[in-house]
Amino acid sequence: MKNNNKFRLDVWGAITLGTIALYALFLLYPMAYLIRQSVLDPDTGSFTLAYFTKFFSKSYYFDTLINSFKVSITATVLSIAIGTPLAYLFTIFKIKGKSVLNILIVVASMSAPFIGAYSWILLLGRSGIITTFFKNLGIAIPDIYGFGGIVLVMTLQLFPLVFLYAKGALKNIDNSLIEAAENLGCSGIACFFKVVVPLIMPTLLAAALLVFMRSFADFGTPMLIGEGYRTFPVVLYTEFINEVGGSDGFAAAIAVIAIVITTLVFLVQKYVSNKNAFALNSMHPVEEREARKGINALVHLVVYLVVGIAIMPQAYVIYTSFKNTQGKIFVDGYSLQSYQTAIGKLGRSIQNTIIIPLLALVVIVLLAVLIAYLVVRRRNALTNVVDILSMIPYIVPGTVLGIALLIGFNKPPLLISGTMLIMVVALIIRRLPYTIRSSVAILQQIPMSIEEAAISLGASKMKAFFRITVPMMASGIISGAILSWVTMISELSTAIILYTGKTKTLTVAIYTEVIRGNYGTAAALSTIMTILTVISLLAFSKLNGGKDISL
Repeated sequence: MKNNNKFRLDVWGAITLGTIALYALFLLYPMAYLIRQSVLDPDTGSFTLAYFTKFFSKSYYFDTLINSFKVSITATVLSIAIGTPLAYLFTIFKIKGKSVLNILIVVASMSAPFIGAYSWILLLGRSGIITTFFKNLGIAIPDIYGFGGIVLVMTLQLFPLVFLYAKGALKNIDNSLIEAAENLGCSGIACFFKVVVPLIMPTLLAAALLVFMRSFADFGTPMLIGEGYRTFPVVLYTEFINEVGGSDGFAAAIAVIAIVITTLVFLVQKYVSNKNAFALNSMHPVEEREARKGINALVHLVVYLVVGIAIMPQAYVIYTSFKNTQGKIFVDGYSLQSYQTAIGKLGRSIQNTIIIPLLALVVIVLLAVLIAYLVVRRRNALTNVVDILSMIPYIVPGTVLGIALLIGFNKPPLLISGTMLIMVVALIIRRLPYTIRSSVAILQQIPMSIEEAAISLGASKMKAFFRITVPMMASGIISGAILSWVTMISELSTAIILYTGKTKTLTVAIYTEVIRGNYGTAAALSTIMTILTVISLLAFSKLNGGKDISL
């Protein structure tokens, strides 16, 4: 009997070691190889800091770092300024069409960032519909290009993330705290800033980190509308593309700088968050109420206006996808011409967008369930290592991970660059944390005594886990899996580095069509992606019992 117990214990030990080995091979090894390339002289094979000196000594490169900080910080502040009050209004007031508005906000958040940039080119570009409208009235308005345009696109793309985080935190506030504040004469806007915001501050810091990371790592938006305003990810991408076939040391050095910056930001956020952390227990959760007549109209106006502006780019892209095109320009009339072109020429990219994330999702679900169990139920030094390793993808920009994988696996014995496998591996690494997080959250709510009861009745630990615990974790697993899926089908930063003609995905296809000026085809592909996203979100809502999405 003792031998059997030892064997069963060793099964989880083997899973722990196997998980660490997978992370070591597909994450730590390519990252270490990237760091090695950044300090290796290709001619002599000796240690050098020449690449880092080149970056920091030339204003052309260093200024892009400053530009990225300006863009990221501004977008983060604006996203919090918009997303937090919006979440508060959604939580305390009854708003007509709230469920539809929730879906629209998430669609605005989950679509690829550069699609928003492309949409705003059609709206506010030099020949955009809004620009032309005002020009005909004799009014010159600023165009979308440069710093202001980048910030606008990123803010509209990322404030929904703050909204989702804040809405989830507001559900945990005890309404008696707000009532107590109101009894003391603190209500309305004053109550929001003095009571509500401090209570959800740890969540807002987590949201701020995610928004900063996303905006700092986004290269698609500044690539399309930045023009002379160069950002760090654009330089990283262009330098890597220029270096392919030669020395990739400089691109590796820029990638290492990106990792150092995001790691420092992450550590600062964790320190501040831990310092301000406290538990909320909503014995009496906030209940929706009908606002007073004048306030009610204002609330609806603000909510509809913000959501309308956020979703306007996607709506206009869908509209233009049905317009006739002649060459690269839109002409009068409507048809399915753009869809015929898109499916005829780029049908494979649509298949890849389903097949590659689907393969990744199967592995993500399996690994997330096992890792969640190790982290929650089998805490020890090795499982803590697994927990830490699972957090690394949060702080590594997608472009950097793509470069690391391509450099690390472009030669024997593991030559997988250019294959579908490397695309699948990249998605697993990037999106596994989403499902791990939701799985851990749900597992922490399941009493250990249920498993122990099954084991006492003769079930093995593995059997008790898969037959008893996993079914009880289903809601958390499904929530994380669908959110992982939605972010995978809109992934660009990693895919643009790793794709080949055979593994091109929808986001890459849309990006390349926009660059070529084929806006009709790009609009059709973007609409197909939006439909995939909406179907996924509706599936989430169905499987989640009709509950709203919150993070």
